[in-house]
Amino acid sequence: MKVEGVSAVVTGGASGLGLATAARLAERGVRVVICDLPQSDGEAVARRLGAAFVAADVTDPQAMQVVFDAAEADGPLRATVHCAGRGGALSILDKEGEPGSLEDYEAIIKVNLIGSFNVLRLAAARMARAEPEEGERGVVVLTASVAAYEGQIGQIPYASSKAGIVGMTIVAARDLASRGIRVCTIAPGLFDTSLLARLPETIKASLGASVPFPARLGRPEEYAALALHILENPMLNGETIRPDAAIRMTPR
Repeated sequence: MKVEGVSAVVTGGASGLGLATAARLAERGVRVVICDLPQSDGEAVARRLGAAFVAADVTDPQAMQVVFDAAEADGPLRATVHCAGRGGALSILDKEGEPGSLEDYEAIIKVNLIGSFNVLRLAAARMARAEPEEGERGVVVLTASVAAYEGQIGQIPYASSKAGIVGMTIVAARDLASRGIRVCTIAPGLFDTSLLARLPETIKASLGASVPFPARLGRPEEYAALALHILENPMLNGETIRPDAAIRMTPR
């Protein structure tokens, strides 16, 4: 897909992977709508990038329709990169042997997995109405994690939610193939994003050293470069790609 001049939505676009992606797309002449929570820096980020900002929770169907309305204001929606998500630690049993919180588990599943499906279905509906260009109507890029494959102790809701995204990818690509819409997922390894921002620099350095090669944390702009490549390469469809520098997570 030729990205210059197309309309795109980037969820979670006010920080981290989403911010890097929004910036990369804007540099390429994409009309970007950033979607993030009302308390985010989305407004300031959008002004800096020459993008638009619409505050929304990705689990809210009505709010997300407003986001896609904004994207279609200057032309059909052709691209969506879904970066919004959350972490959260939870064990099956707590230290006293009591069951882990079902409410906490549901909250993480709702944002990461149900939110991903909500964005996917609403974006696909908009793309399906567009006229195809070079046989394509649009591309959706979802975000999982290597935790989908090697979730660590205490990551059960996060790993479950990301595994669900991996599982929906090939099904979504097959489902939407007749509409000329591609779906891929990026499953990053250890990236230097807001999820790690609270950690001391010594811990972050130790995490980076655990990566085989290059032995460092991934950079958000490296995620953005892959997202852009997926949009531009028509043979990438139904695939989950791990930009992880060959890391395989240990139990802890």
